Amino acid sequence: MVEEQISNKNKLLEVRNYDQAFELVRFAVSTVFDMRRAGLSLILQVMPASLGAYHILGSNIIVVNKFLLDTIREVASSVEEYNSYLFTVLAHEYLHSFGIIDEYKVRKMTLALCKSFFGEEHPTYILANDPLALFPQLRFMSNSGFENKFEIIKEFDKSNQCYIQ
Repeated sequence: MVEEQISNKNKLLEVRNYDQAFELVRFAVSTVFDMRRAGLSLILQVMPASLGAYHILGSNIIVVNKFLLDTIREVASSVEEYNSYLFTVLAHEYLHSFGIIDEYKVRKMTLALCKSFFGEEHPTYILANDPLALFPQLRFMSNSGFENKFEIIKEFDKSNQCYIQ
């Protein structure tokens, strides 16, 4: 178990884009909960600081707060902290994409996922328990709310795309 957690921590450190982060999330959820789902899309949109992300119920879309991602990229003390935040947000919304709408249940599942996959001392577990624990400055941040523009991430969930040749 400890060796697997060390390997998983190293994989998280190697994440360089949204697709790689999501592939690790998908692997973690499959490993821990034996749940799989394909065909998701990622959209980045500036939203109120109090909202990290959401899944549009009944869709294949995850929307992540671009304002928070950009802020955390600036204030994170390491790649590990930033990637840990991205992992927990994507994992949380990925679990919602299975039709689990109970927020409390998804939070508990995300916490259990991070504990099992990385361990209790890892930033993912700390963030899944309380995002403000690593980034307390988020408590005092605000922005103007939702922006009408958004960014569709083209290179996301690539492993499930097939092409006609």
